[in-house]
Amino acid sequence: MSGYHQSVMTREVVAFLTREGTRGGLVVDATLGGGGHAEAILRSREDTRVVGLDQDEDAIREASERLKEFGDRFRGAKLNFRRMDEALGADRAEGVVMDIGVSSHQLDTAERGFSFQRDGALDMRMDRGGSLTAAQVVNEWKEEELAEIFWKWGEERHSRRIARAVADARKHRAIRTTGELAELVARVAGRGAWRLHPATRVFQALRLVVNDEMGALREGLDKAWGCLAAGGRMVVISFHSLEDRMVKLRFRQWGGGEEAGIILTKKPREPGEDEARENPRSRSAKMRAIEKIKI
Repeated sequence: MSGYHQSVMTREVVAFLTREGTRGGLVVDATLGGGGHAEAILRSREDTRVVGLDQDEDAIREASERLKEFGDRFRGAKLNFRRMDEALGADRAEGVVMDIGVSSHQLDTAERGFSFQRDGALDMRMDRGGSLTAAQVVNEWKEEELAEIFWKWGEERHSRRIARAVADARKHRAIRTTGELAELVARVAGRGAWRLHPATRVFQALRLVVNDEMGALREGLDKAWGCLAAGGRMVVISFHSLEDRMVKLRFRQWGGGEEAGIILTKKPREPGEDEARENPRSRSAKMRAIEKIKI
């Protein structure tokens, strides 16, 4: 197991994408991370190749080293999955797996700025070549814009109060670190028994905005469906309700009528008790799968 990132529901992914009685072929790991899903797929059958996509160059480097034993059966590409078609060209995929969200490595690396549990610069860029950072959003966007994104993308009920506190604080000096922002949000939330840290939803909203994650997911799902061969399957793992809702709606659209797909998960699958205990970050994971009947 790689210390870079612990992949979620790997057995279930392999079961959906490499089931007996089907041909091997090309599988796209659209969120490569540390290469856990890709490795499991490659080990499951020798007639399968994997193209791994990730917008984080650290992930491409880590996974390529991990998977070098598979030779030309694995190929990595530094691309957001919304550009999946560029990686495949004229090829069609027999399977696609998308494990949406932030990796363990990104969360655990303070300077990446994803986690309020580790004080670091307010960055949050999955692609470090991106132009927008969380610090820019926090310090330069209007109070009304902050309130809107905290509500829309974080589902934060104190969105207006937090946005006002941010606007007041930055008049005196810029908010530069994750610790500063988390402390400010905690003060607004007040004392009490917190099931989640009060900054959780604000950090989620900022991350989604900085990386345009919902826009990328919408485009990525459509690209993945377009890249699937007839009989191919797509497996998507999401970690919060906004993502899962989008996946569910897209699958419903494809699962009937002219789109000719079959939804394989009537309800989303969730990690088993053992996995949730061993990897607490997996607890919120929801998996949905669909099979494409015709192109």
